[in-house]
Amino acid sequence: MQSEGGCAMYEMGKAELDALKSVIKSGQTFRYRGGEGGWCDRFETALKKKIGVRYAVTTNSGTSALICALAGIGVGPGDEVIVPAYTFMASAIAVTAVGGIPIIVDIDESLTIAPSAVERAVTRYTKAVIPVHMNGRVCDMDALRRLAGKHGMKIVEDACQAVGGSYRGRRLTSIGDVGAFSFNHFKIISCGEGGAVLTDDMKIYDRALILHDGGAVFRAYADKLKTPFFAGMNFRVSEFQGAILHEQLRRLDRILANLRARQAAMTEVFASSPNLRISPNNDPAGDCGCCVSLTFGSGDEAKAFAERVNSLKAGCGAGRPIDSGRHVYVNWEPILKKQGSHNGKLNPFRWARRKIEYGPDMCARTLDILARTVMIGVPYGATPAECRRMARRIIG
Repeated sequence: MQSEGGCAMYEMGKAELDALKSVIKSGQTFRYRGGEGGWCDRFETALKKKIGVRYAVTTNSGTSALICALAGIGVGPGDEVIVPAYTFMASAIAVTAVGGIPIIVDIDESLTIAPSAVERAVTRYTKAVIPVHMNGRVCDMDALRRLAGKHGMKIVEDACQAVGGSYRGRRLTSIGDVGAFSFNHFKIISCGEGGAVLTDDMKIYDRALILHDGGAVFRAYADKLKTPFFAGMNFRVSEFQGAILHEQLRRLDRILANLRARQAAMTEVFASSPNLRISPNNDPAGDCGCCVSLTFGSGDEAKAFAERVNSLKAGCGAGRPIDSGRHVYVNWEPILKKQGSHNGKLNPFRWARRKIEYGPDMCARTLDILARTVMIGVPYGATPAECRRMARRIIG
């Protein structure tokens, strides 16, 4: 199966089907109490090797992976965690899930969190920052690591939309203290719904492992843990998901190579136009290649360009991030209204150590950038030559 553009299950076929059949034939669908050494374990071993980290925990979503990562570094009531104003709301929800307070800050024209905004947001209550590698585009990790060292912050990489991407030769999630992937339908590799926590820190791993499995105390791995047990959740995956992910991971580098080749073909054409400006990129070589981003002088200009691209029906879609309806902080109603729990007594905003104010205009620079940006999805099913022709048609 191949998508026609955007991040949505680029390849899936016989290998995944055969793996699923093997799970059914084995009669072992649960990864623990008989499933040890099965598909989930094999996937985690391969994932650790691919990314270059010591530990990995597979979870049932990217959101639960973020929750486990935040719990792993010890975020709790009153702790502030800095998140970008452009990301899926799960990045902020995960903070509230562990009792923390999300502090929302601006992005820059790279469409990733602005290091200058992060520094302005640091207080004595800041525990961590979550750089989100949106749309396969990587954050300025050098600047963020300097800030983390200066202020004693932890870095939780949200690479849910950038599985396999890299920054200066290092795979994403291996650069910060801990990182998270998502494997839902819309991600670079997929099992329908899933995620993973990755880290080099044993303590973070132990805490993430315990939180993801409420039955951790009963498992074969229990004696190996150095962290005292606490009440966990059920963020586990089945052997079905592990089987699919094991085969999907085999495809990852080829998928990225194909995306990048098509993105490069389109970018080359767009860059040749004096009327278009390619958006800044913190590491073009590490970009996953999901889309081409263009920055315009005004929101109206960007809107008109996107509408023109879509009217051409050239084989690739275009849109402004401001119009996504999901990934912009102004759409995060539960967060903006500080409704951080189903029960008011559990609402983490009750534990804030200072007055927290949110408002629709608090990240005006982000709104301006998102309105002036057009993202063109890379059509995975097209060849680089076809992508080049599409781009030429767009620029006229």
